[in-house]
Amino acid sequence: MLKRVLIANRGEIASRIIRTCRSMGLATVAIYSDPDAGAPFVRSADESVYIGPPSADASFLAIDKIIDVARRTHADAIHPGYGFLSENADFAQACETAGLTFIGPQPDAIRRMGRKIEAKELMAAAGVPVIPGFSAVGLNAGDLVRRIEELGYPILLKASAGGGGKGMRIVGAAAELEAAVNAARRESASAFGDDALLVERYFEAPRHIEVQILGDHHGNLVHCFERECSIQRRHQKVIEEAPSSVVDEKLREQICAAALLAARTINYRNAGTVEFVLDQHGKFYFLEVNTRLQVEHPVTEEITGLDLVRLQIMIAEGHALPFGQQDLQMRGHAIEARLYAEDPEVDFLPAIGKIEQWQPSDLPGVRYEEGIRTGSEVTIHYDPLLAKVVAHAPTRSEASRRLARALAELQVHGVRTNRDFLVRVLQHPEFLAGRIDTHFINRHSLTQSDHDAMQSTARVHAIAAALSLQNERRRRAKIHKGVPSGWRNSPSGTQHIAFANRGQRIEVEYLRRRNGAWDVKVGGEAHDVAIQSSDSQSITLVVDGTCRTYRVNIRTATCYVDSALGSSELQRLPRFPTHEAEAVRGGCQAPMPGKVLEVRITAGSSVRRGDLLIVLEAMKMEHQIVAPSDGEVGEVRVSVGQQVDAGDVLVVLNEQSSGETKEIG
Repeated sequence: MLKRVLIANRGEIASRIIRTCRSMGLATVAIYSDPDAGAPFVRSADESVYIGPPSADASFLAIDKIIDVARRTHADAIHPGYGFLSENADFAQACETAGLTFIGPQPDAIRRMGRKIEAKELMAAAGVPVIPGFSAVGLNAGDLVRRIEELGYPILLKASAGGGGKGMRIVGAAAELEAAVNAARRESASAFGDDALLVERYFEAPRHIEVQILGDHHGNLVHCFERECSIQRRHQKVIEEAPSSVVDEKLREQICAAALLAARTINYRNAGTVEFVLDQHGKFYFLEVNTRLQVEHPVTEEITGLDLVRLQIMIAEGHALPFGQQDLQMRGHAIEARLYAEDPEVDFLPAIGKIEQWQPSDLPGVRYEEGIRTGSEVTIHYDPLLAKVVAHAPTRSEASRRLARALAELQVHGVRTNRDFLVRVLQHPEFLAGRIDTHFINRHSLTQSDHDAMQSTARVHAIAAALSLQNERRRRAKIHKGVPSGWRNSPSGTQHIAFANRGQRIEVEYLRRRNGAWDVKVGGEAHDVAIQSSDSQSITLVVDGTCRTYRVNIRTATCYVDSALGSSELQRLPRFPTHEAEAVRGGCQAPMPGKVLEVRITAGSSVRRGDLLIVLEAMKMEHQIVAPSDGEVGEVRVSVGQQVDAGDVLVVLNEQSSGETKEIG
């Protein structure tokens, strides 16, 4: 029987594991690095130990450090979570050598499935359908091109040692191959310490289907049905669901049987996932075995009633599974959305900053797996996943509606997120009809917001913000005893306030009538407004005959407003703006802090619009800086390996068309 579990992970997954451990009476130990000192998981664990600086190599990937912390805190088991060392066979072996129980599969299974090349060969020999392809290990450039031409374009380059979309590139033609191979190898080496690549046939409209498996030390092996993870961006899952809308009983039986065959082939124990590609003809092919708990495991829990973390721990303790395959049944439908700090309108660029407010809605059938709270800092050092929001309902359409509403009502302020994008996906007719594949996002152009609708919402929200600020000033006003707040001995004049929202200026004028109602103008358009009620967090207004409650979160220079219309971030503009230096005309700033991986140009180089200039690495992903126009490079201000901050100038470009100089970040 285990007594104390060290969790070798962070964020929402650490919080998830702590919750189950507590319910089982197990003590928990968390480890943390500098950016996570105040994170929720650090405080919710029974003990938390500082592990090192932000760099994963010096903290969450430092095997010796983690084993030492386990010894010092008298932990008798380690749960690896997902990511970091969760699929590292050396880590699992180090735990066993140190006398610690590794809550996961045996090292040999991790090792055999950890390299996609060997895993694919093993599954093919066992009779599991595999994707046509080959290993790029040991091939020179000429041999690689020849083998790919034999396979046929398009092809997919994949990191052999990992997953999560890192080290993955689609190549549609020979001209794209060299750059794609170099980038995939760099990203793979950075993420997994191994630059080996696998080349596979690329399917034009695939669906991503995976099967949850559980195996114990007594020879029992079951599947927990399938999940679908076809809604992806940058080859990373964004929305997952169980069961799949395309899998009927016959296909379910076939694909789950193949998953069990894969698991038996490696004598798999503990929780794992066998992943498949499903083509448009209904044929499925083995992708990989994830020898760990998956990010999307809650949807399986919701439709089966299982606690997969609890079962992981029971298996690690040596218990037999408390049920057989015939005991498992699906109940309803579950959908999970991954909430990221990122901007979908700028190629899903990760965002950093402080979470000014985190307030989920308490809705029936909705579950939140969160790694943040109000005041949390989102940094460049780790994956930008903030939380997972899961909805369970009797039907898929109802689960979609529940999840969309939960996201729409979620108050998450301070950093740009993909929340509104997720709502658009969940409400899209093609998604609701189940007609999805891994290209769904690009095909339906869902990354761009309806800016006209957002501006209309922002104008109404500006009224709520202006009157909330007015009420806040009244609440703070110091007046003589017996004199009501707001009393004047002469009529007051019209008040003015200005906000900025997504580059647009919103002017609000308001005047209180003697009957308590308000005359309001927004951008010159008149509105009849009455305040029904208000407090420090919300205000209920009747605007032109429509009553709504607006939740208003006032910060020093920003007002965040949420309502049934949506969400707006309004920057208060100074009444008498100070003089500021003119910004660099046409200049682009570094989108976020990062490290320079590659410099493609030198001073004096001629470039065309769209040419790649600089490659940056930030938040474990590569970001390309391209020329905004034709011109000549006047100056290169950075070198490979250099760390840069957001806004730093990387390249000075002299435009050919106008003779102007642009600074490019």
